[in-house]
Amino acid sequence: MLSELGRMIESVGKDKGIEKQIIIDAVIQGMLSAARKKYGTYKDIEAQYNEESGEVELFEFREVVADENYVDDQIEITLDEARKLNPDAAIADSIGLRLETKDLGRIAAQTARQIITQRVRDAEREIIFNEYEQRKGDIASGIARRIERGAIVVDLGRTEAYLPPREQIPGEQFKPGDRIQGYISDVRQTTRGPQIIMSRADSRYLIKLFEIEVPEIYDGIVTVHAAAREPGQRAKIAVSSKDPAVDPVGACVGMKGSRVQNIVQELKGEKIDIVQFDEEITRFVCNALAPAEISKVFVDEANVEMEVVVPDHQLSLAIGKKGQNVRLAAKLTGWKLDILSDSAAAQRTSESIFNLMLIPGMTETMAQNIFQSGFGSFQSIAETLVEDIMNIPGYDDKGKAEKLIEDCKATMKKYEAEGGVPQAPTREAKVDTGAAAKASADEMLKAEMAKLHSAEAKTEEEVKE
Repeated sequence: MLSELGRMIESVGKDKGIEKQIIIDAVIQGMLSAARKKYGTYKDIEAQYNEESGEVELFEFREVVADENYVDDQIEITLDEARKLNPDAAIADSIGLRLETKDLGRIAAQTARQIITQRVRDAEREIIFNEYEQRKGDIASGIARRIERGAIVVDLGRTEAYLPPREQIPGEQFKPGDRIQGYISDVRQTTRGPQIIMSRADSRYLIKLFEIEVPEIYDGIVTVHAAAREPGQRAKIAVSSKDPAVDPVGACVGMKGSRVQNIVQELKGEKIDIVQFDEEITRFVCNALAPAEISKVFVDEANVEMEVVVPDHQLSLAIGKKGQNVRLAAKLTGWKLDILSDSAAAQRTSESIFNLMLIPGMTETMAQNIFQSGFGSFQSIAETLVEDIMNIPGYDDKGKAEKLIEDCKATMKKYEAEGGVPQAPTREAKVDTGAAAKASADEMLKAEMAKLHSAEAKTEEEVKE
């Protein structure tokens, strides 16, 4: 029959969910500490747990020595005395003498109890840490208990989680007793025990909500590639489908918008754009900037940047309120996005063509080819490697490419000596849209180029004379 200690070990193990051996080790350590306080650290004392009786047994070990060599009765025992305990005892053997645990006293027992309590607490913390470490990346819910420096302390049952101010949705209000749901973003082990960090502002929380709400995502038919949020305001999520018969956007929206509406309610009215993912990055960017229409896209893969041109009347829609739409699209795609209107792009094109046609012998067609290859000025060509120039149509020959670079360098020196590079005419704001603006700008450009070339020819004739 188990003793009171044995029943306590069984009870604590079941109540706390802690392995029995951990509690037994704590009890043994407690008893050893108590024994050393009573008998001193000089003695060699060991403790063992007796499974049958449910008691901790203490043994004091002494070395067997010859009678003439007997000096210290704390750590030695004579051979005659040893053989009374064990007839087979011999010199240099170690004999264990049982100590009475009842003699430890009240203070010693209290010390043992403190060690046992601490060990049990440490074991419980370790179990909680391991449990929530495995749950990191999942959604948890609990009851708001209190607010500490803006952070909401959430009771999860066996432990508490923290919802820091930066992880809360702006404008949300919770009071003690309210139920809170959040994403377990981090689990840390601290001196005060495991610290669980929850988030309601994390983009991964949005993805997890869609996984729960949309069976096709849970089943692996629809894949979530990325998500971007400005918590409480607007979010974008990119999805694709492995099954051609399943529309990923429609699956996420649900019948009459039921699925996405459930998520919107959980996020306190946050607007969610569901975007069709595409392996082709320009299409993906165009989808991410919806509902704005896109005219054309210029890609700079080396710098992971993209210039997106939109019709003038779509510019504010593409950029969004306070730049929100383009900012979320950039986060979603991972590319730096620069939005330009058609008229601004046309003005920039005119300026670049004007600049390139300052190169001696340059025609408008050749300037167009150079511009479309990513070079917007003769200055940029002058600082480019021959191998890169050879990628321009018409300059695939090394000699032609080298000559173009040399011409650009000469043009730079010429205008530096003259005090500056001529600038293309600026369009007037009132004619900045439509075909009329383009025609007007082209005519102004040709007129300015004609004046420039006429002046250059006149200068050359004066030099000859």
